[in-house]
Amino acid sequence: MIVVTGATGNVGRPLVQALAAAGEQVTAVSRRPADATLPDGVRHHRADLADAESLRTALDGAEALFLLLSGELLTGGESPAALVDVARSAGVRHVVLLSSQILGTRPVPPSHARLGAFEQAVRESGLDWTILRPSGFHSNAFAWAEPVRTGGTVPAPFGDVALPTVDPADLAAVAAVVLRGDGQHHGGTYVLTGPAPVSPREQAAALGEATGAPLAFVELSREAARAHLLAFMPEHVADGTLDILGAPTDAERQVSPDVERLLGRPAGTFADWARRNAAAFHRTSPAE
Repeated sequence: MIVVTGATGNVGRPLVQALAAAGEQVTAVSRRPADATLPDGVRHHRADLADAESLRTALDGAEALFLLLSGELLTGGESPAALVDVARSAGVRHVVLLSSQILGTRPVPPSHARLGAFEQAVRESGLDWTILRPSGFHSNAFAWAEPVRTGGTVPAPFGDVALPTVDPADLAAVAAVVLRGDGQHHGGTYVLTGPAPVSPREQAAALGEATGAPLAFVELSREAARAHLLAFMPEHVADGTLDILGAPTDAERQVSPDVERLLGRPAGTFADWARRNAAAFHRTSPAE
């Protein structure tokens, strides 16, 4: 059995679907109640990773665990060692951690110190482990949905700084391969990017093409972007995010071959993602 945490998110949901379609026994873990999108046969367990013990029942009989951290767990909360200890004592043999590319491209910044601690705990667990280090997600563009729908604008800083963002569906597909890999990915650390760097201005153009209406790109100053980010993340996380977006390292600009190598096909482009998700950006008229 495979346990997937964060099972209702942009990565966890398609991962659960891919594993179920492959015939795996899956337990989907989330803080929210189960919904109708879970595939038939998938067991749901409600748990909060801020409380490691709440996960124990879900892990009964599990061989592998996909560990996805979000929200407060990225800045504080449960000890990484406590979560790993619960998994090990429950009989889990393989942990796959969704981490971040930045842990391989920069000295560990405060914004990602918790992820660094989880990487260390997983490596020292005595279990089989695999670490996935994605770049930024295509789906971060959902933050533009409201200004696109209401005003036809895409507001973002650093309009011409291009980074190889990755499709969450590709992350899910890679995670499914690794979780079903029967030990062959033990000790692997994979960097997962899209097939080419794409700038915010280019993303705006792709969204306009996908929705059938040109969009105006509005370049924000770093200060304005920081004020927006502080509405939903701590200062050190906002500052770390802006450092990457505005002054990426050479390594952060590079395309990794790992998605194509693991999936046997090229990674999906931002334009592909925009076409699949165009409905979320549908323009509204004043009458609506």
